[in-house]
Amino acid sequence: MKICVLVKEVPDAAVEKRINPSTGRLDRGGEKNLNPFDTHAIEAAMQLKEGGALSVDEVVAVTMGPESAKRALTKAVSLGADRSVHLSDEALAGSDVNGTGYALAQVLASESPDLVLLGQQSDDGECYTIGAVVADHLAMPSLTQVIKIDVEDGALRCERQAEYGYDTVLVELPAVISVGDAINEPRYPSLKAIMGAKKKPLETKAAGEVGIEADRVGYDNARAHCSDFAAPPAKAAGQIIEDEDTNETVEKIVAWLDERKLLA
Repeated sequence: MKICVLVKEVPDAAVEKRINPSTGRLDRGGEKNLNPFDTHAIEAAMQLKEGGALSVDEVVAVTMGPESAKRALTKAVSLGADRSVHLSDEALAGSDVNGTGYALAQVLASESPDLVLLGQQSDDGECYTIGAVVADHLAMPSLTQVIKIDVEDGALRCERQAEYGYDTVLVELPAVISVGDAINEPRYPSLKAIMGAKKKPLETKAAGEVGIEADRVGYDNARAHCSDFAAPPAKAAGQIIEDEDTNETVEKIVAWLDERKLLA
């Protein structure tokens, strides 16, 4: 069987996230990295492959993004994926969640996976919904917030976080599963894996190669556009009252609290 893991290149956690006022889209400049939530999906795929209960022939990392997104694929391969697929086309730029899910589903369909795994969210958009959108286009069952996966007679018994506790669901394959970050502790890539990652197969595909219809993707065809963003107002400077161990200091503090009606 084949497991495809959806991964994404996102701005590094240290980069301040802001909206580009000229495009109305997230500014993706600066340092980038593999979405940390997707590392849990890669680890889940590797544990299924190494566990032996399922006969997993290969784990394939799949992403959609610009040229720089190849670095996220290289990181995914260093964590254990056997090969990677990069969907890259200028026509895809600015796609919303619906367009992105459709495009990813098209490239996944060309791979015919038995299982699709992905992280519960991306570290930039944090929409939590891309797995469900992909599953809808692929006509596969979908589970989200999964924190435990066991193999049972060729199916997967999954435990997922719910609003009030946990649900246990038996899902038949093929399926799309979004895993939560509580499912595992991702491994660190070995030096040998890092060095060998660039030598593993990486296939780049354009939109037309996987049957993506141009009028269903891209900024102009997005169903949602964002506008009128403004930075939050700057906070007023605080007042510092020096502790001089005097009655005057105490009086200042009491007056400050009384002014704000914080004294009973």
